[in-house]
Amino acid sequence: MRDADVDLSDLPEITAEMAAHGVVRVAGKEVPRGKTRLTIFLDNAIVEFFKSRAGARGYQTLINEALKQAIEHESLEDTLRRVLREETARYKIGGRDR
Repeated sequence: MRDADVDLSDLPEITAEMAAHGVVRVAGKEVPRGKTRLTIFLDNAIVEFFKSRAGARGYQTLINEALKQAIEHESLEDTLRRVLREETARYKIGGRDR
């Protein structure tokens, strides 16, 4: 049967509220909200590294967690650098007034 042959006239319209409460599934597994499906090429060594450490969570979840940690670390590092610059600006560095 083709899509054009399916009669959908007796089905109700899907409202925005209904869609907001809907669940997206891929291959029967629920996709959490706030996630985007994408295709990415990674070095084989990277994939094997994460697969060897992933266990039951799945290596893609582990890669996602590693990327989140890298972003958080970057943010923390930027904050620390800014604070250190501000604090050291109060003092003259290089043997002069401190």
